[in-house]
Amino acid sequence: MNKTVKGLFDFIEKSPSQFHVVANQRQVFLDAGFEELTEASSWKLKLGGNYFVTRNGSSILAFRMPKKEYKSFMIMASHSDSPTFRIKEMPEMKEGHYVKLNTERYGGMLMAPWFDRPLSIAGRAIVRTKTGIQTKLVNLDRDLCMLPSLAIHMNREANDGYKYNAQKDLLPLISMDEKFNLKDLVAESLGVKADDIVGSDLFLYNRDAGRVWGAKDEFISIGRLDDLQCAYSSMMGIVNAKNNDSAVEIHVTFDNEEVGSGTKQGADSTFLYDTLVRINEAMKGNNSKLLETIANSFMVSADNAHALHPNYAEKSDPTNKVYMNEGVVIKFNANQKYMTDGLAFGIFSEICKKAKVPFQTFVNRSDVAGGSTLGNISNAHVSINGVDIGLAQLAMHSPYETAGVKDTEYLLKIATKFYETIIESTAVDSYTLK
Repeated sequence: MNKTVKGLFDFIEKSPSQFHVVANQRQVFLDAGFEELTEASSWKLKLGGNYFVTRNGSSILAFRMPKKEYKSFMIMASHSDSPTFRIKEMPEMKEGHYVKLNTERYGGMLMAPWFDRPLSIAGRAIVRTKTGIQTKLVNLDRDLCMLPSLAIHMNREANDGYKYNAQKDLLPLISMDEKFNLKDLVAESLGVKADDIVGSDLFLYNRDAGRVWGAKDEFISIGRLDDLQCAYSSMMGIVNAKNNDSAVEIHVTFDNEEVGSGTKQGADSTFLYDTLVRINEAMKGNNSKLLETIANSFMVSADNAHALHPNYAEKSDPTNKVYMNEGVVIKFNANQKYMTDGLAFGIFSEICKKAKVPFQTFVNRSDVAGGSTLGNISNAHVSINGVDIGLAQLAMHSPYETAGVKDTEYLLKIATKFYETIIESTAVDSYTLK
């Protein structure tokens, strides 16, 4: 468990933005012998080969070709982004002797925990070169700015509830130098001229380190657990798995789930479908072969779930209570916000049993609307049987989230077993698992 938690913490701390998530996954796959493909070139694939492709530098899809023939796709999907604050163009705001940064919210977050903790800036810059433009990763990697709270003496009602104004209350303090310019700081970190930076996608991130805590060391806390805990487990699962005999094993990390997935690199894009088409074409399959393969396929949408809160038990469903350290969570929703149905649950629960990993079920209270995630969104483009799962956590969408120390290892084991499993449709709504 300690090795797995250390690996997770190292991965998260090296991944302060979605661009770093994909860069780090890319390096893991290269180190594991995967061959990099590009969408702008033709693909030559072979049975038993391992490959990956990226889109926008913030989404990645890795796949392992089977050893004999391809009859299905075994897909596990997660996402690279987390709720944060995007830094606007021309961000410097001077007020008296202070310099603040102009920001806007990215995704739906708990705002209060962002105050009074060390923050930094990461993302990417687009830099002019002699031959065109190039993207470069940015991580200023220092305690750089902060959102200072207003003292209780100046807001006596602060503890009675406060509605934050994103344009006023959520602007981080960064300097008392009136000449400060963020582009200069970014250029210095990259070793380029400020005038050569022609664009950027920069975000705030929490600098607090990951910690294991609790009377029995049963909890972990760090930023971006949602959804890097799943992205890490899926990545390590496909790296550890053996090449399947007849299924293409696919790990995909989408971007922009926290803002609806409706981008060229999101789950609501054609990224997954485009890749399945190209795999089929590279193996000389026709359209009928692709449709047959999809019909035999299975998808796991992995995005974290809400644990029962120790102070707000009434917020959870009365019979489907979910706890940290008690296994993977399989999520249901009658209105299909999650893709799980009874058939898919039966298939996936059997894989959990084969992996000897416990599982739980999550359903929202009937009077609480739940949010959608990757599964049902991507299913609109590629119609595949599948489940929505996650790991139980507290303080979801806080810059510092909490989960169970055992659960990453549980999901890693299930991911490995999932990728090695062969699912075949033997008749209408009848399946075998090997």
